[in-house]
Amino acid sequence: MTNSRMASASCPGHLSSSGDEQSWIEKENAACVFRDERLKKRFRLLLEQFWGSMGQTIPFACQDWASTKAAYRFFANDHVCEQDILSGHFQATNERFAGSRGPILILQDTTTFSYQRDQPERIGFIGKSGNLSKPLTQCGILMHSSLAVTTEGVPLGLAAIKFWTRSKFKGCNALKKTINPTRVPIEEKESYRWLENLRQSTALFGDPQRCIHIGDRESDIYELFCTAADVGTHFLVRTCVDRLAGDGGHTIAQEMDEVRLKGLHRVQTSDEKGNAIDAIFEIRYRRSKVLPPIGKQSRYPALSLTVIHASERDNPSNRKRIEWKLITDLSVSSRREAIEKLDWYAMRWKIETFHKILKSGCKAEESRLRTADRLANLVSVFCIIGWRIFWLTMLNRSCPDAKPELALTDAEIAMLDRIIKNTKRSRSAPPLSRYFEKIAQLGGYLARSSDPAPGNTVMWRGMRRLADMQLGFSLASERYG
Repeated sequence: MTNSRMASASCPGHLSSSGDEQSWIEKENAACVFRDERLKKRFRLLLEQFWGSMGQTIPFACQDWASTKAAYRFFANDHVCEQDILSGHFQATNERFAGSRGPILILQDTTTFSYQRDQPERIGFIGKSGNLSKPLTQCGILMHSSLAVTTEGVPLGLAAIKFWTRSKFKGCNALKKTINPTRVPIEEKESYRWLENLRQSTALFGDPQRCIHIGDRESDIYELFCTAADVGTHFLVRTCVDRLAGDGGHTIAQEMDEVRLKGLHRVQTSDEKGNAIDAIFEIRYRRSKVLPPIGKQSRYPALSLTVIHASERDNPSNRKRIEWKLITDLSVSSRREAIEKLDWYAMRWKIETFHKILKSGCKAEESRLRTADRLANLVSVFCIIGWRIFWLTMLNRSCPDAKPELALTDAEIAMLDRIIKNTKRSRSAPPLSRYFEKIAQLGGYLARSSDPAPGNTVMWRGMRRLADMQLGFSLASERYG
């Protein structure tokens, strides 16, 4: 099993090696808190089984009926919840945070896991899709997660998570016909999860000044800005609301129209189809006094915030023009600092990649478990596995010169040397990249000279095949000595 010796200071965002031979699974499980020690042992075994059978069903991972039945009982146990399962991982993330340097980005986002069931009410409804005349009501669960990453993009782990379902689907437009959403207290809205995750992750790390909470336009919530100020942490979100500014006689957009161009910046992003593109942005920024919504001015104070507008210089003919409007409590006094904030916001796509690993790699939406609680417990296990795959992929890109022992055991290194021969490219590659490319080759990576660094898909496929090979080698050694 893969060893989790964390990198030294030369690899930002990782702990130094403790010198023991504890596997990464044991480290992620060490601080777990369950009501019964037997549940903790079962969870550790399940984590190991799923790691060796990524993307497979529960029976395939468990291999026999006794283990499969025990797994089903674990997920259905009333004394097990997602917070219990992830408690050890949260603490391990905290240790990686403490061993890192500089600001850490806390990426927040929501995703849905949809399921087809004969009795959808046993899971819960999450929304509607399909033809507008005959919409299909979907059942499933929603997950709002906070992923901590370094400014180089290396994921340290999850810091907070929330699961929920909707008992009855109501669209935003339908709500607006009966009530003004701005008059509803934030505690009664789904968007309250943004505030809860901000508090939970900030409290976990205990160093709020190093945390920058990043979110898309869904996180443009004035209460979140005030909550960040209350707990002493920072935020950087993409805004969609043209708020009142200054003395209340004008808006942020009117102020920004008066700001002169501060510089240009080239950013690599992706279009609607996921293709990588280069975009040249015109940058403008300004510190403004931002006022709360009119209906909330008696509850919340005005805030001094920095607004950054980055608009694509040209109008592309084949896609929509990119325009980012960011708002943050951090100060920006130069073009370099504005570009830094843009680069930080560009990291937000990392959490979407993490969610993709859960769905495409771990096959979370293919589970046949019958209730929302059981599915939430299963997805929580997948979250740890998904983080590990993501960590391996990004570690290869950020610290290619590190020793392979940083992430692999001696047995895994020896196995890779035995089954994948070195090529001219691999012999000249940095130490860690050499072995990670060998893992990726097991997953279908061609390792041609023009190929980019391996991605998450080939990495998790390769790790699964490597685990199978190690198991086969162990069984053969026991049988033939």
